[in-house]
Amino acid sequence: MSFSGFDEAAGSGWEPAPQAGDLIKDALRKEQLLKEIAASQDDLRTLYNRVQSVQKEVDKLTSNNSTLQMYIDNLTVQMAKRRGNER
Repeated sequence: MSFSGFDEAAGSGWEPAPQAGDLIKDALRKEQLLKEIAASQDDLRTLYNRVQSVQKEVDKLTSNNSTLQMYIDNLTVQMAKRRGNER
C-alpha cells in the first residue's frame, strides 16, 4: 500500500542496510581523515617545537640586551664622572 508524500522507510523507523560500496567509501574516508589528523598533529608538534626554540632565543637576546644596557649605563656614569673631575 502506498500513500503519496509518505516515505515508508522513514515512517516505520526502519533504515535500509547500507550498501557495501558505501561502507568501503566510509572506511576509506575515515582512514583518510585519520591520516590528515595525524599529519596535522605532526605539523602542530613541529610548529610548537619551533616556537619553543624561538622563545629560548628571544629570552637569550633579552638577557644579552639587559647586560649590554647595564654596560652602557656604567660607561655613561664613568664618562660623566671624568668630565666632572676635569672641570
